[in-house]
Amino acid sequence: MSFRAFLRDRLTAYFIYALALGTVMLFMKAMKLSAVVMTVFAGIVSAAVIIAELWEYFRKRGFYTEMSRCIEEMDKKYLLAEVIEEPDFCEGKMIYDVLRRTNSAMNEQISGFRRENSDFREYIEMWVHEIKLPLASLDLMCHNDGNGRYSEQLRLIEDDIENVLFYTRSGSAEKDYIFKKVLLKRVFADIAVRKRADLQMRNISLRTDSLDTTVCTDAKWLMYILGQLFGNSMKYISHDRQPEIFVYAVEDSESTQLHFRDNGIGIPETDLPYIFEKSFTGENGRIRSGATGMGLYIIKTMCSKLGHTIRAESVRGEYTDIIITFGKNDMLSVMKESEL
Repeated sequence: MSFRAFLRDRLTAYFIYALALGTVMLFMKAMKLSAVVMTVFAGIVSAAVIIAELWEYFRKRGFYTEMSRCIEEMDKKYLLAEVIEEPDFCEGKMIYDVLRRTNSAMNEQISGFRRENSDFREYIEMWVHEIKLPLASLDLMCHNDGNGRYSEQLRLIEDDIENVLFYTRSGSAEKDYIFKKVLLKRVFADIAVRKRADLQMRNISLRTDSLDTTVCTDAKWLMYILGQLFGNSMKYISHDRQPEIFVYAVEDSESTQLHFRDNGIGIPETDLPYIFEKSFTGENGRIRSGATGMGLYIIKTMCSKLGHTIRAESVRGEYTDIIITFGKNDMLSVMKESEL
């Protein structure tokens, strides 16, 4: 709070003080009091008013300055009432009380939303687990009848249901993390086996290189990420050439980069900066139906929560390369040393 703003706010009071003092001075003059008495009286009253106003200003300035500083520096501004001290003047006490009441009401509202969100997530997870049983029965029936076309559609439904489950869990995925040393070759082999029928149906060749490297991550979530990348590559294959997916790792002293590269239709340069945004489908999503714009968004979210980075390189009509970078930290070093 600036001194000029304080004076401007007090102008009405100063006008009343001046009017009262002038009235008293006129009354004293009418009473034939000496000029010395009138001057001393006016001086004492004016000095008292000035001292009182200065004391009021400095007393309030500390509270308002601290409140302004906190609101500028805090990320969670709704916690303002928790970090400032209660002032000793009436106006400040009222403001402090309002802040605390508002903060308490907002916390209750947030707690209610969190409970509703938690209940909804639990319901979705329960539904996903229950729906898997009839799907598994249908898949077995299709297998017994030799109907591969229906089996493919069932796998697509299972993938979509898995997306729902992982997206639901992504908000609190840190509770489900198990970080450990993971061999990329093993994780990739597991997901490749699951996708083998889809790859064969689309006549997609698969190449790997340098996957005999270890990273520190959660194997289950990494497998889901790779499964999503497989799905994207199969969705956007090019019919002008033999489809191919090439997965390889590049390792240096600071990180390990996992490249997931396909020779599909590629991504337009104008779409590339936005492909990891929620619900973004872009030009390819309009050409190929069924795009939701959620797959890469979930992958990006998962990588961020796992401490990995992800980016994409692409040339339209030639290739798309999704690059996941795993940092080499002390945890991985300790894991390696413990096996020696």
